Amino acid sequence: MCGIIGIIGKGQVADRLVDGLRRMEYRGYDSAGVCTVEGGQLIRRRAEGKLNNLVKELGNNPAPGTVGIAHTRWATHGAPTTSNAHPHATGEVALVHNGIIENFKPLREALQERGRNFESETDTEVVAHLVSEQVEAGKSPQEAVQAVLPLLRGAFALAIAFRQHPDLLIGARLGSPLVVGYGEGETYLGSDALALAPLTQKIAYLDEGDWVVITKDGAQIFDAENNPVTREITTSGVTAAAVEKGNYRHFMQKEIFEQPTVVAQTLSSYIRPLEQTVALPQMDFDLSKIDRITIVACGTSFYAGMVAKYWFETFARVPVDIDVASEFRYRDPVLQPGGLALFISQSGETADTLAALRHCKANGQTIAVVVNVPTSSMAREADLLLPTHAGPEIGVASTKAFTCQLAVLAALSAHLALKKGKLSAADEREIVKHLIEAPAALNAALAHDEDIAKMAHLVAPARDVLYLGRGPDYPLALEGALKLKEISYIHAEGYASGEMKHGPIALIDEAVPVIVLAPSGPLFEKTVSNMQEVMARGGKIVLISDAEGLAEAGDGCMATIEMPKVHPLIAPLVYAVPVQLLAYHVAVAKGTDVDQPRNLAKSVTVE
Repeated sequence: MCGIIGIIGKGQVADRLVDGLRRMEYRGYDSAGVCTVEGGQLIRRRAEGKLNNLVKELGNNPAPGTVGIAHTRWATHGAPTTSNAHPHATGEVALVHNGIIENFKPLREALQERGRNFESETDTEVVAHLVSEQVEAGKSPQEAVQAVLPLLRGAFALAIAFRQHPDLLIGARLGSPLVVGYGEGETYLGSDALALAPLTQKIAYLDEGDWVVITKDGAQIFDAENNPVTREITTSGVTAAAVEKGNYRHFMQKEIFEQPTVVAQTLSSYIRPLEQTVALPQMDFDLSKIDRITIVACGTSFYAGMVAKYWFETFARVPVDIDVASEFRYRDPVLQPGGLALFISQSGETADTLAALRHCKANGQTIAVVVNVPTSSMAREADLLLPTHAGPEIGVASTKAFTCQLAVLAALSAHLALKKGKLSAADEREIVKHLIEAPAALNAALAHDEDIAKMAHLVAPARDVLYLGRGPDYPLALEGALKLKEISYIHAEGYASGEMKHGPIALIDEAVPVIVLAPSGPLFEKTVSNMQEVMARGGKIVLISDAEGLAEAGDGCMATIEMPKVHPLIAPLVYAVPVQLLAYHVAVAKGTDVDQPRNLAKSVTVE
């Protein structure tokens, strides 16, 4: 997801704009740029690649001015080149854009017929020309933006600067987040609170369809019908320290090691330890009446949903459908009246998931959202908001957000089972007891970091890796494979252990490491049986289990990773740690960009 920052300041803004972009590097990007307004000129500087290239460009060609906008771009329309980098500009306006303009092609063709010349391949430049046309026709910046916004189809957050108006910036959002920040004699625009953290803690989130005019004295917000509106100013609580690595080599490493703390923080919102009960936020519907659940998510959040499906069906005996968000609407799903639609997202802004949420809402579903950003679009549209408390997650590959999602989903499944009469009060106390044990178990898992680092070199040379698991460990196998793909660029696949003999076993040879997740318990023997089939064909096994499991089946493995013995309920949280650490250390061994892997963005805000 691209990053936006805009400042109307009291002093020079170029360096602060770049600092804001640095706080959004975690989103993923392949070019960057700034534009300031000074002396009746738009001063624009852009560069391909990392922000250091933009810093060098600004060193050679400064951009003076107390008003400016800046952007990190993740390529959608057009290659990641300097000419496609934002800001895009005409003689009168410059703008930056997150999202996608779906109808840019006919708009561009019409503009070209009217004599407008384009310098980029992007959809964004169309908006710059449309606004510029209005300004050149004598309209004010506000009138120009008001005329152009209805022409745009798609998803966007915009920040626009005007050559002849160095006293204002205009922002707008539709389907992509944008916040206003309030300072002392300064006002800001940003993609999120994190972008503005060192500048201000006072922010207001724009609602869907809003647009805003900011000056150094404040902001005037308008809704989609151009009516002046007021949006609540809140304290963000996000600090600059949240984006510092501290003593860790990478943000991903830091976030893996934060998991005991953030899982404890998350569980503290859902558990009453003295009463040993689960407590959910208040809701305006009867959870006991829910007879079907539809889970929708993407990527790592989808795997959290797969684990939750096991929990909901096992504990509450409620049937669950689960879909990846990008496919959900297009198969025209049958949605049972009165059903619960559960959406899982780190950012709360993922375009596919947000569109699926609105589809479910339009079809009479009650909406529950598990999200790490409680002010996000999904959070604001939910009937039941279930926030995680992972804090800002900077590494593109999700780690702590995943385990916090699992913690929330475990609590929700227990509470639903209680409401459905499938759990007794004693059963609930037992579940709460095990959830309370999760942070300590995560700490115990992290204690094996050095062991995992030492064996990572055994996996790093591989071209292909397989992950196996049964029951709730199957989604963990999928998640482990995804992590390895994301940051080490090794092809990896996750399989249900019993599926090996239905095709994938043909891939097995001495060059294919097989990672087996097998905590001791009722499924252990069957998983080990599948593991033995792999070993009989020359496969190299990395077995992840507890001491009991390793003692029984560790002989003959290429490597073993010991986990604490835990209750099956919290095993998915604990076994997330070794697959995260293995992917991390393999990537470090290969020398890849762990925090900003190629081609990936932190949050996908276009479909």
